[in-house]
Amino acid sequence: MEGHRSAPPLDESLYDLRPQDAAFFKEITGIEDDTALKQHILDIQAKAYKIAPYGCIYLFVFTRHLFRHRLSALPAYQQVLRLGRECKNPIFLDIGCCFGNDIREAVLDGFPAAQTIGCDLRPELWNLGHELFKSSSNTFPAHFVGGDAFDPEVLAVVLPASMQTVRVPSPDLNNLASLNPLRGCVSAVHATSFFHLFKEDKQLHMARALAGLLSPEPGSIILGAHTGAQKKGVVNQLYKGVEIEMFAHSAESWTSMWDGEVFEKGTVKVDTQFKEISEGVGGDERYPILFWSVTKL
Repeated sequence: MEGHRSAPPLDESLYDLRPQDAAFFKEITGIEDDTALKQHILDIQAKAYKIAPYGCIYLFVFTRHLFRHRLSALPAYQQVLRLGRECKNPIFLDIGCCFGNDIREAVLDGFPAAQTIGCDLRPELWNLGHELFKSSSNTFPAHFVGGDAFDPEVLAVVLPASMQTVRVPSPDLNNLASLNPLRGCVSAVHATSFFHLFKEDKQLHMARALAGLLSPEPGSIILGAHTGAQKKGVVNQLYKGVEIEMFAHSAESWTSMWDGEVFEKGTVKVDTQFKEISEGVGGDERYPILFWSVTKL
């Protein structure tokens, strides 16, 4: 986690479940009492923080179902759902999935659960996701691959598949031990609040690795959102009093990386929107966010 400097002790005062977020958690967990729901979330947070002291866990970002750069808020989200409806064997991959919130969101909106895959460095977080949302592998049949996505045994860099590439059969998602069997088969890859955790060279490496998983079918997509900048470089972002140092791309540098360095130029369409998002009471906290999608032509 290159973007995080230290792991401060948990601060319960940062818990601030908005009404729309509470409705989401109540619907899935069945916990209607606000006090009981808060304690349930705090208990999961404490367990998760011992395993992975991530900023998103410390700051309760995982509770922000309608946070403005979550999956459903992305401009290309409807394309993901369309792929889930129209593709013969659609596959949705959420890289850096943590508890699996975004997968659950896509499934609630119609993407087939059995065709979704989460991947995270910490498998324990996926298991805690079942505890958080009171589900099991039987009631929520999404798949999970644990491990370091920079380990080639988990995800190796290969050239992107093309329509001229020999097509491989759809992999057996029930027996995935790594992401490598998914090469050229994934309809949609979601990577929000992920790339900005790494330095520039590792962001390029990960982009190339994910590109190798994408199906060559026109409309296949990689999408996400993360901290951006007007000019690419190292930035220090303050979030609820916690300073995080990270490398941030600009809309222009992000576009040129995907269209030219990762994919052969002209074979993908890159859409970017750079926005300053207001959060907090009275919108007193502002965050520079780059919304983006990379679509196969």
